[in-house]
Amino acid sequence: MRMALEKYIPDGETLLAGIHAIAKETNIIGIFDKCICTEYSLRPDENGGIIALRKKKGSAYDVYLGITQSFLVIAECEKCCYLYQFKEDPEVGRADVQELTSELFLNDIGTCYNLTDIQKCEIKKGWMGSVKCNIAMKNGTYFKLLLPKLGGLGGDMPNHTQYRDTIIARLGGGSI
Repeated sequence: MRMALEKYIPDGETLLAGIHAIAKETNIIGIFDKCICTEYSLRPDENGGIIALRKKKGSAYDVYLGITQSFLVIAECEKCCYLYQFKEDPEVGRADVQELTSELFLNDIGTCYNLTDIQKCEIKKGWMGSVKCNIAMKNGTYFKLLLPKLGGLGGDMPNHTQYRDTIIARLGGGSI
């Protein structure tokens, strides 16, 4: 789990807590300028235009959910397939447009978010001690997550409850 999450943690940040979770629904939005789209990535190009990307998955899949001092990190446990939708030269405000400086693989989009970009986080008790966590970002991206009561095969992931509570507290949900 640590290796999967650390791949996406920005320099200078430290993983405070990480757990196994279930993503029930994912809708990632990104707007990128001066780039071109290839089969597996977005590449910077001075002559490229603005590309709006939507990366969606409506079925449940396993993720590792981590939190640092300033970031929420989400990494797939196993490779997943997503629905990708692209729109070239969309009419958008400049606020959410990111200019690419290096190649960005489609699989790496939607893995790391600044905690200040969270618009809303709803935490509710779920079935059998689980916690439902719905996160909406300011740019329209959202995740519907299920944080199980116990982590790991047979529920033996060390410190799972403590780490889950740390993640919930950092997301602004208090403790359940």
